[in-house]
Amino acid sequence: MDSNASETPSTQPETPFHDLDHYLAIPRVGGLALSTDGSRLVTTVSTLNAKGTEYVTALWELDPAGKKHARRITRSAKGETGAVFAANGDLYFTSARPDPDSPEADPVSALWLLPADGGEARVVHSRAGGIGGVMAASAADATFVTASVLAGSTDEENDEERRKSRKDNKVAAILHTGYPVRYWDADLGPAQPRLFAVENGGAAESGKPATVDATAPLKLRNLTPDVGGNLRNTHAVVSPDGKTIYTSLAKPLAKADTRFVLAAVDVASGSIKVLLDHEGMSYFPGPVSPDNKMLSVVSESDSTPGQAPQVKLHLLNVGAGETLDLEPLAPGWDRWGNPAAWLPDGHSLLVTADDDGATPVFRVAVADGTVTRVTQDAAAYTDVVVSPDGLSAFALRSSYEFPAEAVRIELASGDVERLPAPAERPTIKGKLERVETSAADGSRVPAYLALPEGASGANPAPLLLWIHGGPLGSWNAWTWRWNPWLLVSKGYAVLLPDPALSTGYGQQFIQRGWGEWGKAPYTDLMSITDAVVQRPDIDQARTAAMGGSFGGYMANWVAGHTDRFKAIVTHASLWAMDQFGPTTDASQYWLKEMTAEMALDNSPHLHVGKIKTPMLVIHGDKDYRVPIGEGLRLWYELLSSSGLPADENGETQHRFLYFPDENHWILQPQHAKVWYGVVEHFLSRQVLGQDVPLPEDLGL
Repeated sequence: MDSNASETPSTQPETPFHDLDHYLAIPRVGGLALSTDGSRLVTTVSTLNAKGTEYVTALWELDPAGKKHARRITRSAKGETGAVFAANGDLYFTSARPDPDSPEADPVSALWLLPADGGEARVVHSRAGGIGGVMAASAADATFVTASVLAGSTDEENDEERRKSRKDNKVAAILHTGYPVRYWDADLGPAQPRLFAVENGGAAESGKPATVDATAPLKLRNLTPDVGGNLRNTHAVVSPDGKTIYTSLAKPLAKADTRFVLAAVDVASGSIKVLLDHEGMSYFPGPVSPDNKMLSVVSESDSTPGQAPQVKLHLLNVGAGETLDLEPLAPGWDRWGNPAAWLPDGHSLLVTADDDGATPVFRVAVADGTVTRVTQDAAAYTDVVVSPDGLSAFALRSSYEFPAEAVRIELASGDVERLPAPAERPTIKGKLERVETSAADGSRVPAYLALPEGASGANPAPLLLWIHGGPLGSWNAWTWRWNPWLLVSKGYAVLLPDPALSTGYGQQFIQRGWGEWGKAPYTDLMSITDAVVQRPDIDQARTAAMGGSFGGYMANWVAGHTDRFKAIVTHASLWAMDQFGPTTDASQYWLKEMTAEMALDNSPHLHVGKIKTPMLVIHGDKDYRVPIGEGLRLWYELLSSSGLPADENGETQHRFLYFPDENHWILQPQHAKVWYGVVEHFLSRQVLGQDVPLPEDLGL
């Protein structure tokens, strides 16, 4: 995966996957917003900056009719995100680019507006703490934002003063009074999220000549001043009439536990009413019906050591006054649905859900809960929005054959058309197959198999088993972080299985592995590997296993239970389960999932003495989900206690790739390049017996 910065067209790689610099330069599409009249469709595109050190985002407009070319509508060094259309067609977004009217101000993520009738974007509100997400009512002149406030601030002016004081005095300390204290890679506090209404701040300054585009300043009205930290990591939706915001709220419980209740925020008064609050359940709002009367709701039951969580769809009649009846929607449907959008007549709801290696769009009838699959291809759909006539929907679609792209879905036929895009699909050389086998209990073990060109009985490919994270997830959508085609371009076949605990195969498929990670998930992985290595185009003598997060846990478990693989790569992995449980950022969930005895019974570190396979350990220091202590302990115990310890000269076949400033994911482009370069070097040496140079930037 070497690169040459001075390449000419004649020396271009066969595909972007044959060169990491070309791979990292592939534009990345994310998010989708549709104007209320259906005439404008906007997405966000991330591209690599000139130095190749970070991605910069921009807004692009797509043609909903699929006839005109995509066109870029914003451009700045800081980038733009979070596009949302107001009911009048104005486009709101957030950006930290400098405000032309206040060039001396420190750059923060401000609220910008791009007028519906054209012209330059302008800042409509900026604050010291920045602006988070933007929401807008679809049928009313009502706009809202999320933004953080220091817990003790009395108003916006006081918040700015206190932020300045902390910054000037270089104070980063946080005094906690509750749990959690961090999330993924973010330290929580002292700032807390709030919901604000964006309102007119009064008349523009009078008495001085001005141009005709002069507008009154906007202000923010805090709708949730007393909510504390309970809006952290929650989701909110706005009713079409703009009168109510529905949001989940974290509810602190005894012994540092938490669950989420469902609340309604009255926009006029700022009063908050809890609508759903039941022991052992969490609730999350989905879209509100066009008539403002029905709220789609997702419930998730608390897990226990013996029972996996259950995710269900519901409807809540919020237009019925004081009587709120939560009705199940499609109760017999054995999938975890994510409500995406209502059809304009209010009779059906579009829902996405993992399903057998895909994430299709489904239509759910409100009257009887009938579920109809709309999209028939083996792709994953996200960001679904519906045209005002209800005849079509727009979404982002991806699969392991192409990254996310905007499409139009004809809802009657299910036909899907790719819209003219900001970039072409990257060329892939190889093929993708769907394979499966049966587990000992008769359960299916499905997988994708990505094969290099030329793999055959005469030229069998070495096999890489890739184990997904979660574990409640599925290999069903394009991923930039775990992209099989980079290794396929080097001649490997990549196996992407969905073992027990994977979503998209029903509740019982999840339950099979619940609380017993080292049993059904492990044996499922070995069963599908056994089946695939029997193929003549696979070289069963040259195999390796890889995984991250839960997949890294499973890679560690595999290492201690079989020596069938030539090498194992474990990224951000769980190692000592008694240590992991109390130190992860969400211990309250983990400690409900397994008892202490179950955790030890499933802990890979107890089998370190059986590890005889060379391992590449990868971990980021800012990983709060799987703290760095897991990687540090794994590394030391591999060298000191494994069946393949460091020798008398301190030399080892194991390797530890450490990122001091990365988190659970390796996000910086040049670090991603190092990640893949080290993985290729390690696998080439251990699996192929070849010496591929290490990335030069390692300084070795």
